[in-house]
Amino acid sequence: MPLSTPSRNVRFMPTMPKSLFWTRTDTAGAEHVLLDGGQGLAARGVALAVDPIPYTCRYQLTVGPDWAATGLEVAVEGAGWSRTVRLERTGDGWRVRTGEEGDLDAALRAAGHAPAGLPGTDDPGRLADALDIDLSGSPLFNTLPVRRLGLSRGPADQARRVTVAWVLVPGLVLVPAEQTYTSLGPGRVRFASDTFTADLDVDPDGFVVRYPGLAERIDPR
Repeated sequence: MPLSTPSRNVRFMPTMPKSLFWTRTDTAGAEHVLLDGGQGLAARGVALAVDPIPYTCRYQLTVGPDWAATGLEVAVEGAGWSRTVRLERTGDGWRVRTGEEGDLDAALRAAGHAPAGLPGTDDPGRLADALDIDLSGSPLFNTLPVRRLGLSRGPADQARRVTVAWVLVPGLVLVPAEQTYTSLGPGRVRFASDTFTADLDVDPDGFVVRYPGLAERIDPR
């Protein structure tokens, strides 16, 4: 199955003036994204990792001027399988479409992992309250609530709870998740989800520089 191409509803700037690159610190992998943050955010990225099985993930993200997510297209492929998911914000929530070829669950079982299940969600209404999207394993998506809530330059100990549409990679299962972001002063934000907590280093634009246990940004020398 060919990888996802932008729909007519996904708008991208003719140029992508900013380039960010992260190396994964939890596994062998990396992510490269090209973006334009002039009016909200338009971004296209590629992420690669070897866990739980080797995959390549390509995505295209759009965020409105208020920094609420408006759309995401993701295509993931590995040896003998591929999946896609497309999210589009509507007037009352999210429209979700998926595609699949091959058998990811069989590949996961062969590698000793639990199956991922079907991509997408059987109840898009559960995502109605989500203003942000989180693509698992990607430090770019932490920027959405950080910028939307003004946390990178906010006063210390300012905590905000958000609901996100969480896209699990590589299976592209889509679930709602509650997350908490707390400003720790300029350039520092604490991220928490369930029992997991990480103190993120972010640049003045809210993009992650260091995500302990996940990724570190590599800037040009």
